[in-house]
Amino acid sequence: MPVAPADARCDGVVLLHGIGVGSWTLKKLERTLQRRGYATLNLDYASRKKPLEALAEDIHAPIAAFAEQCDGRTHFVAHSMGGLLTRVYLSRHRPSRLGRVVMLGTPNGGSEVADLLKDLSVYRAVFGPAGLQLTTAPAPVLAALPPPDYEVGIIAGCRTIAPIASAFVLPRPNDGKVSVASSKLADMADHVVVKTSHPGLLRHRVAIEQTIAFLHDGRFRTS
Repeated sequence: MPVAPADARCDGVVLLHGIGVGSWTLKKLERTLQRRGYATLNLDYASRKKPLEALAEDIHAPIAAFAEQCDGRTHFVAHSMGGLLTRVYLSRHRPSRLGRVVMLGTPNGGSEVADLLKDLSVYRAVFGPAGLQLTTAPAPVLAALPPPDYEVGIIAGCRTIAPIASAFVLPRPNDGKVSVASSKLADMADHVVVKTSHPGLLRHRVAIEQTIAFLHDGRFRTS
């Protein structure tokens, strides 16, 4: 359910989780955004059951209603595959008052881990159609996306809790699932690296503060 301050004349933030998890992973970030005066819509979606283009249609109705509720801009903050879903969604259903987009650990250049596992039946069963769209060979729906003409800030991690993938599968530096190089996107407005892991990006104090800084200023803070 969307949560807005008593005065709904404010900017809103749509939060989109990564594959195989849920909105609970974004609760800490959501609470911080609310304390800073943002309305929030922290969505659950069937990340393991449908491809990105179908998921974009599934999330459209609640996002459209949320954007209508808030008189300010509608920003997006997304973790991992949620960033790819954001790009697909905005190419189809761009809000009239679109604000800024922050991606945390999003494999914009694809994931070498998905390359390695995509032919395994267990990977296909667990991660479904969207999981097959995460490889470094862009899926058609992603290859067809135009460069973003909205402000995108990208936060990447450079620490890992998955040492085997980090050492033998992913280019360094990486966050255990996504390399810093793969997180980058042509025409992004800003990029910053935080010393934490892929899941840690959603709890790390610096990553959260950098998210809010970009939403507010359109750039990350330097040390």
